[in-house]
Amino acid sequence: MAPDSPAVPAAPAFAVRLLAWHRLAGRHDLPWQRPRTPYRVWLSEIMLQQTQVATVIPYFERFTARFADLPGLAAAPLDEVLHLWTGLGYYARARNLHRAAQQVCHQHGGQLPADLDALSALPGIGRSTAGAILAQAYGQRQPILDGNVKRVLCRHRAVPGWPGETAVQKQLWQIADALTPSTQAADYTQAIMDLGALVCTRARPRCADCPVSTDCLVRAAGSVADFPQSRPKRQLPQRRACLLLLRREDGSVLLERRPPAGVWGGLWSLPQYEGDQDALVDWCQRQYGLLPGAVRAREDFVHTFSHFRLHITPLECPVTQASAVLDAPERLWYNPIKPPRLGLAAPVRRLLAA
Repeated sequence: MAPDSPAVPAAPAFAVRLLAWHRLAGRHDLPWQRPRTPYRVWLSEIMLQQTQVATVIPYFERFTARFADLPGLAAAPLDEVLHLWTGLGYYARARNLHRAAQQVCHQHGGQLPADLDALSALPGIGRSTAGAILAQAYGQRQPILDGNVKRVLCRHRAVPGWPGETAVQKQLWQIADALTPSTQAADYTQAIMDLGALVCTRARPRCADCPVSTDCLVRAAGSVADFPQSRPKRQLPQRRACLLLLRREDGSVLLERRPPAGVWGGLWSLPQYEGDQDALVDWCQRQYGLLPGAVRAREDFVHTFSHFRLHITPLECPVTQASAVLDAPERLWYNPIKPPRLGLAAPVRRLLAA
């Protein structure tokens, strides 16, 4: 905390105001709240990582319609899990979710552990996600620090620095712990997330509607727009690649599964080619035993990842004598008319739908 900042306000004062606001203005009808089981809470918390509620809801409903419980998720093929995740992004979350479900079945009898250390040891569950699950599913007093909460606390206590920095996060955890009440853990956790999502928003926060604005330091200083401070700017690296639509006469297109780790890990993607287009025909013959016909370039587009931007050139490549490709287990011919249930990278789904 900044040396000249007043002490953190007493936790009950902050929590009581927040809970009173939440009873009237908070969100009480989210699908994972009806019923609020450990499995449904866990699934929602994973989906909500870096994704807004409005985007998550239809995915959550489709997911739980197919996988009603944790053992059902653990027993499902990864391809089907990724298929239902397609379009939600950050696919490592889906892979970790599947792995965690299998670990829970093998190590915890199919029940999510109600212990912070055991829960945090599962793939894809960090400290804040574990705290949110334990608070909402088991009623435990656990502080949380997701993106919405970081924004609320940075503004309320005028915490300087980018919240992703280790020292800033340590300070925010201390404040979060001091403000978390000993009772009504589930309601308080939802309330502070709702405050950040509905009132203390990134742009145009509605300070006049905020239940804790009377002792908000940045509002008093007229500097709400300056907090939380932004991540130091960095130039995203630029990469280029061709995605090949190797298409048979029946319209099916060759897909291959990406490696488990890395970009689009575990998803099915179009073959990616990064060489000179003059060498494409030879490359296809060596790689797949295919001889492309006349190659046609489709319109370029850019896909932005968190750590680089990929400039994509789609190339339509009609092929014949394609049966040899089927010898590879991680390749298949994808028929857009009767598509199999696979996890597809977003740009690939876009190209196949065009």
